[in-house]
Amino acid sequence: MTTTTTFNPQAFIDLALSRGVLKFGEFTLKSGRVSPYFFNAGLLNDGEALSLLAQGYADQLINCEHVDVIFGPAYKGIPFVAATAVALMQHHQKSVPWGFNRKEAKDHGEGGVLVGAAVAGKKVWIIDDVITAGTAIREVVNILKNAGAEIAGVLVALDRQERGQGELSAIQEVQKELDIPVHALISMKDLMDYLDAKGETQALAAMQAYRAQYGI
Repeated sequence: MTTTTTFNPQAFIDLALSRGVLKFGEFTLKSGRVSPYFFNAGLLNDGEALSLLAQGYADQLINCEHVDVIFGPAYKGIPFVAATAVALMQHHQKSVPWGFNRKEAKDHGEGGVLVGAAVAGKKVWIIDDVITAGTAIREVVNILKNAGAEIAGVLVALDRQERGQGELSAIQEVQKELDIPVHALISMKDLMDYLDAKGETQALAAMQAYRAQYGI
């Protein structure tokens, strides 16, 4: 049975909070910045949570061009891309090949670092949780290009909408450098709108201050 319901960012934020995926408070990031929120998509570790995330990815992809193959970077991206392939079939009756990479090349059996659908000569969408510095995405892009793929775009769960090394965000840097679209299911603005609607004035003020300092 299929459903035509669409992804609801506010419902996703509710679920993320209930699972501890999203937390508000004070969190020191790898960059040294003290963030008023933290997002860990690895905690989307049950059927309901993963289904909602995958539906969001599927709803985005169905409106994107050149979706020949979807690809999940190891390790978090692997369950995301598998679930998204299922969601595309269940919700949109679209069967899309999917694959992923290994962290280390396999020297027996089929060998190599790529598993799943062939990517040579295909337009590939990369699915991941968040782009922080862009390093991991660039590594995966190089792996795919070396295998003969063309990168069609990147789809992530969260856009932090904050500056990277310069005036652009990490997502904007990737878009500019690789000349590809990068889409996100939710953004920092969605989180702020959520807090505003819930009357969480203290958390909202912290988010506003952080965005004033680091936002794009």
